[in-house]
Amino acid sequence: MKLSPLNIARIALIGSFFTIGNLQAQDTIPLNFEAAVDLALTKNLEYRIQENNMAILKKEKQVALFSHFPNVGVSSNFSRQSGQQFQQVEGEIVVTNVTNEIVSGNLNVNLPLFNSGRRILDTQSAQLALEAGEKGLNRAKQQVIFDVSRRYLQVLLDQELFRIATQNLDDQKQQLVQIEGFVDAGLRTISDLYNQQSEVARLESVKVDAEIQLENDLWLLTEYLQLAPGVVPKIEAVDPIRETSSFVGMDMTQLYEVAKSNREDLGQQSLLATSYKKDMQAVKAMYYPRLNAFYNYNTFFTSLDERSLQEQFLKIYPQNTLGIGLAIPIFNNFQTRLDVTRSRAAYENQLLQKESTERKVYQEVKLSYQNYLAAVRKEKNSQVQVLAAEEAFKAVNERFRLGLSSFVDISTANQTMVRAQSDQAQAVFTLYFQEILMNFALGTLEIDD
Repeated sequence: MKLSPLNIARIALIGSFFTIGNLQAQDTIPLNFEAAVDLALTKNLEYRIQENNMAILKKEKQVALFSHFPNVGVSSNFSRQSGQQFQQVEGEIVVTNVTNEIVSGNLNVNLPLFNSGRRILDTQSAQLALEAGEKGLNRAKQQVIFDVSRRYLQVLLDQELFRIATQNLDDQKQQLVQIEGFVDAGLRTISDLYNQQSEVARLESVKVDAEIQLENDLWLLTEYLQLAPGVVPKIEAVDPIRETSSFVGMDMTQLYEVAKSNREDLGQQSLLATSYKKDMQAVKAMYYPRLNAFYNYNTFFTSLDERSLQEQFLKIYPQNTLGIGLAIPIFNNFQTRLDVTRSRAAYENQLLQKESTERKVYQEVKLSYQNYLAAVRKEKNSQVQVLAAEEAFKAVNERFRLGLSSFVDISTANQTMVRAQSDQAQAVFTLYFQEILMNFALGTLEIDD
């Protein structure tokens, strides 16, 4: 059995009621944009990895700073020897079979005096790596803000399109009631009534499609925020209208200079390049001699000596050694050369990465600016489009009420007006999003944006 368009619309309407009922059964939480960003920062994998890496970089910097101080170590040993023991008594060696218990203690202090600046280079490299990590963390935060913005604004746009579809359906239902009255009064033909019924059924489907799109995009936002199952955010609206355009009138040279000054990932690559260069210079220092100062304190106690542990340990057997050690590398199986080659490759690869990032930044700024200018023009055109479509619909509707125009005329005018309203909503939110994208490309994106 074939279903009529009106029956299909009724089925779709019932299905939408079930969908709405399921939504109301879910838990909803109020959520504004700032709260969404804060929640995403606690859940985002990349951002949390960056935070964990920052803890390592801070410790590496701390270790590099403390490398300028002496290394101090204390050790103690206890041993038990059983069997023949050799002792010197009055110039003779006496061998006895006894058990000897020995306690020893050692204090070692080492201080590098000269190593061709390696400690200084390591400290500088660790500081640069930490600064690069901070910039990487900031860029990861901007990425989270951008991702939340894109999903957040898409949900708001879907809500606006759903509102337009609902309003249009309500208006056409009122129009259907009027046409039914016109038909009963003999002012309109029955075909106009059937056509309006078909139009109402079509708009029911349009509303269902808009609702499904809204639910899909709302689910994407929920999934990105990693909310608990069954929890749906009720997001707070934002005002996307801008009285003035932020970037109109600027050229690419100005924009690229702003990006070079603010892009955290570009600054991160520059700092990493300098850090790798310091690492390479530090490894090269292993080619040269190294000078260290050292101090050793050693003492012990033996059970073969009848004197007390305190007397032996602190007065009889302590030894103090103070000196300077010189190490001259001659041949170590080319291990230093291998380390230098690896560090040079890492440095050169980082230079390539920096150049690639510079090209990427320029292309992103250029493409974002072109899309931004197009969005500005579309938003202005949409204002004219909506104004003209609304005036045209008013004129055709009045003529239709007076019986001077056909159903096709008013249906076409209504569709044109609704399409213009939808295009304006998309243009407004697209321009708003393009401003966010411009700030993201320039590296100036903040939550307030």
